[in-house]
Amino acid sequence: MNYKGVIIEESLESKDVLQDVTILSTKIEEVAEKHKTPWLKQWTLHTVEIPEGTEEGIAQKVSQSMDSRHAWYADFKNDRFHYIIFRNKVFKVDRSKPERYKLVTEYGIALGIPDYQLDFSPEIEEWKRD
Repeated sequence: MNYKGVIIEESLESKDVLQDVTILSTKIEEVAEKHKTPWLKQWTLHTVEIPEGTEEGIAQKVSQSMDSRHAWYADFKNDRFHYIIFRNKVFKVDRSKPERYKLVTEYGIALGIPDYQLDFSPEIEEWKRD
């Protein structure tokens, strides 16, 4: 089963990886204070599809293409697995084990990504209270 997710164009230093995915739709969102990206005026959110069998390579390429000056992530998933991708770090989460998202969320928060943007799993509110 193919993977679907979102890549924010402005999070990429090299946009070449966008040629390796199918862009299903694009939405431009004006940056607000809550986004914590004052160096940008907009986010270009690409909803993408990645063919099964190419996901590992695409995840690595996205990771290596991410902005080296600011903390970002991209993600894509299918029914079984969820890839959450940071610069030089890729997490592959088995979706049948949602407790595994805690480590990913903690990693993103440690990078300075606002916790509300790290909404990978329904259990996130419970972890934030711990």
